[in-house]
Amino acid sequence: MLIFELSQPGRTAAAQIPAAVATPDDLPEQFRRKTPIGLPEVSELQAVRHYTNLSRKNFSIDTQFYPLGSCTMKYNPRACNSLAMLDGFLARHPYAPESLSQGFLACMHDLQEILADVTGMKGGVSLAPMAGAQGEFAGVAMIMAYHKHRGDLQRTEIIVPDAAHGTNPATATMCGCTVREIPTQADGDIDVEALKKVLGPKTAGIMLTNPSTIGVFERRIVEISRLVHEAGGLLYYDGANLNAILGKVRPGDMGFDAIHMNLHKTFSTPHGGGGPGAGAVGVSERLRPFLPIPMIEKIVRAADSDAPSPLVGEGRGEGAAQSKVWYRWIRKKDRPLSIGRLTSFAGNAGVLLRAYIYARLLGREGMPRVAEYATLNANYLARRLAAKGFDLAYPKRRASHEFIVTVAKQKKENGITALDFSKSLLDRGIHAPTNYFPLLIPECLLIEPTETESKETLDEFVEVMGDLIKLAAANPQAMKDAPITMPVRRLDDVKAARELDVAWGMRAANAA
Repeated sequence: MLIFELSQPGRTAAAQIPAAVATPDDLPEQFRRKTPIGLPEVSELQAVRHYTNLSRKNFSIDTQFYPLGSCTMKYNPRACNSLAMLDGFLARHPYAPESLSQGFLACMHDLQEILADVTGMKGGVSLAPMAGAQGEFAGVAMIMAYHKHRGDLQRTEIIVPDAAHGTNPATATMCGCTVREIPTQADGDIDVEALKKVLGPKTAGIMLTNPSTIGVFERRIVEISRLVHEAGGLLYYDGANLNAILGKVRPGDMGFDAIHMNLHKTFSTPHGGGGPGAGAVGVSERLRPFLPIPMIEKIVRAADSDAPSPLVGEGRGEGAAQSKVWYRWIRKKDRPLSIGRLTSFAGNAGVLLRAYIYARLLGREGMPRVAEYATLNANYLARRLAAKGFDLAYPKRRASHEFIVTVAKQKKENGITALDFSKSLLDRGIHAPTNYFPLLIPECLLIEPTETESKETLDEFVEVMGDLIKLAAANPQAMKDAPITMPVRRLDDVKAARELDVAWGMRAANAA
């Protein structure tokens, strides 16, 4: 039921408005609404019950295991939320002057430095992109700006492996490039011989995820980097899978020139359902001038300098009398070659703060443990599911933070598909893994347990999957009927795509 269906004229759930807040009478006549805003009129109790019941219909990381491959749906520490909501952060206006924003700017500058360090991107990091897809766009846009600045205008081809995230070819196309796809070999590695054939004077760069979307580490990455650079192209790293290597190996050391980082994945901030997100980008030295703005610069001035600067605090201990430290925005005038702004203001401040706090909670010693436990959990699950009768897509490779099983055999024997397994998991209180991606693996489930799940949770998932593989043989119709406990059963996906109905019509409600 929609909340509008509960609406009755005259009911209200409005909280008391503080006296300092402006009233409609304070607005000039020409700016006042002539018609009602169209909100439902319900009591406070109705509003509370409505939204509480809605929340209970949803799967979430706070309530269920969420093994969504390539999305890193892991637990978000409550400490990050509470600290990011301190009054000093919440009350800061985006237009506040630098002198009144030094605490926030200091945190963001630290985050820039932390991300540059853990990725090996010596050219620096920009926090401006608001999501992974926008960070991806920024990475390719910087590569194209680099070639354009050098007058190398014929470089318009971006190489993308067939197992890449779907946004990769879309990003390349949006940046005006032609996509050249290369295949993945049976062992999970990129076909280097196929790569050699498409490299040439038109190559602008290559977009890779390492570990890849199929959950294995690209073993010839140094050779691939050399080949692309020798051809005059650059390497872009899709950071969706960064938590698999955090603190272990750095994309910059592999030879990558640009990377976006899904901070809402690797650095544990809430995401899903369309947002929020943050897709910070890092670059090698050659792409430094093209980073999106604004960025944050740390200024250290001699104590006797006459240059005016907002003072956030003098040093403590040795050298305290010699320096002043403050932070400022880097703008277009400071970086004339920058690809410019991607959004208003300076990125998603709330998500960035949570990522910064999470990184500080982990510390340098804690970051490698993210990769260790993400990889351990994935390999543990993979081996246990194989023992239950599931076929691993790459049985001879060690998984990174995620892995793929295929139920093509079950489809052939009993007509049970990956979708049937996913729908059946919902009835068991477990969110479905990613299914049918990557496209090159038939009837696949892409499973990522993340590093924050306990062994007990993983064991429960294994037992449920084991029950389902038995059910697929004994009673396949039961899986075809799933889910039976959800508020919504199976939808006609084709009809939903062709006949979109995404808004509730006010006229229909008023007529009723």
